[in-house]
Amino acid sequence: MLTIPRMHSLRDTAAIKILPGFSLAILVSAAAFAAEGLELWLTGERYVENLVLAIVIGTAVRTFIPLWGGLEQGIAFSAKRVMEAAIVLLGASISLQALEAAGGSLIAGIMGLVAVAILTSYAVGRVFGLNRNLAMLVACGNSICGNSAVAAVAPVIKAESDEVATAIAFTAVLGVAVVLALPLALNAFSMTASQYGVLSGLTVYAVPQVLAAAQPGGLIAMQTGTLVKLIRVLMLGPVLLTLAASRGRDGETTVRLRQVLPWFIVGFAAMMGLRSAGLIPEQLAAPLGHMSNALTVIAMAALGLTVDIRSVLRAGGRVILTASLSIILLIATSLGLIAMLHIA
Repeated sequence: MLTIPRMHSLRDTAAIKILPGFSLAILVSAAAFAAEGLELWLTGERYVENLVLAIVIGTAVRTFIPLWGGLEQGIAFSAKRVMEAAIVLLGASISLQALEAAGGSLIAGIMGLVAVAILTSYAVGRVFGLNRNLAMLVACGNSICGNSAVAAVAPVIKAESDEVATAIAFTAVLGVAVVLALPLALNAFSMTASQYGVLSGLTVYAVPQVLAAAQPGGLIAMQTGTLVKLIRVLMLGPVLLTLAASRGRDGETTVRLRQVLPWFIVGFAAMMGLRSAGLIPEQLAAPLGHMSNALTVIAMAALGLTVDIRSVLRAGGRVILTASLSIILLIATSLGLIAMLHIA
């Protein structure tokens, strides 16, 4: 009889801890929507979309305003769990026909690109004097999915905490920089929505950041970018298994299923399947899409609230050179893959 109240008490405590940071993320996202509205009113155009504005405002708050430690749990919840929910809902706007349209050649191309990017980035890191662990963390972060890849790879290669912190600090800041800079390619290379979506999915670090980067290309770019990015994220499984196997008997590392196949990718695929089967009607797909966008903006605000620009200065010049050159090579390779596959 005493178990149920105790469970409720634990849940209430967890909710209370999450609420302050979650509320701040909502406040920053509201400021982003307001800034976009002001931009539209003043210029008649959305030059900088709400997703990007949420990251910028959140980053500015984190960098220039000392934040209460009690906000961290809610910020982390918003950046991770809220975004995962948004990705699941986004699946309702994509049918399996889109996956068929991607084709086996694109999937094979993504797999090859990830493998080449990891090897290239690792080699660059070693040339610039990074130790093996740090070079591998930066390589996997750049090539697969940013901080999530760093966090997943770290225990497999037994990286030290300072190596993990250094890789994550710079990956977070560089990820935001790529989101802000990548839309320039849309006009510079006269890319179609599909081409730009593929470029976003191949180069941007995290799934939510892909949505922010692809937004200037429109809905097709966002859907294509998300699909490409999720295929890229699935490469984390083979990479973890390869790294674990390469350690031999000294590794003694267990790769868990949730590292190889995150739940939100399963949810995304399930929603996509339901949409393809006609179980999600058109009139429901649009509201789910709007809800996904609103949750994504909140998550982007939270993501910005985790990024302190000053952390770049503490990351070290060799890490900065390695990560920057690696992302430039990744973008160049991605453009080559798009041209080779004749993506229209």
